[in-house]
Amino acid sequence: MRIILLGPPGAGKGTQAERITNDFKIPHISTGDIFRYNIKNNTELGKLAKQYIDKGLLVPDAVTNKIVEDRLSKDDCKNGFLLDGYPRNVSQAESLEKFLANENLKIDHVLNIIVDRDSLVERLSGRRVCPSCGATYHVVTKPPKIEGICDKCGEKLIQRTDDNIESVLKRLEVYEDETKPLIEYYSKTNLIRNIDGNKPVNEVYNDIQALIGDDK
Repeated sequence: MRIILLGPPGAGKGTQAERITNDFKIPHISTGDIFRYNIKNNTELGKLAKQYIDKGLLVPDAVTNKIVEDRLSKDDCKNGFLLDGYPRNVSQAESLEKFLANENLKIDHVLNIIVDRDSLVERLSGRRVCPSCGATYHVVTKPPKIEGICDKCGEKLIQRTDDNIESVLKRLEVYEDETKPLIEYYSKTNLIRNIDGNKPVNEVYNDIQALIGDDK
């Protein structure tokens, strides 16, 4: 199964993506993870991506498209994949469609998680991440066992630069301007499946399973 997961920053895409990929046995492909890996290892791509991420802006399409296409060409994607955080705009969607068409493949579902703006700001500004292993926490909804310390590797947690209030508001503005048109783009293909992301995590996943479970 080939799935695209849409939704604004803070909608819980990462949490739901992990459950979906475990259940359907497909790889979770997150551009955010790829960028963080490159930033941590100070690669040329990482340096370039960091210039935009630190400002709460999106990485240019040309760079993003290339790393996604390279990832989708790996053997573990032959039976399907879940894209989390990509595509972010219509231009990327068109690029993805062309790439898949060349491989005689297509997207099966586009899951669109919807969350109200106030909740998004609260979720994002309270998020903390581990700079070492990438684990994600929240000061209210998902705190670590020891305050400020990663459960998995013991590293000190940080607040990402793009999770402060100013950057959060900027990211939501960018989402409104560039990413939301994807809803209209994919609606024309009847692939959109709207999910109420304001519900508790387990209920959100139950809704997802109800929509796509028959395709397992």
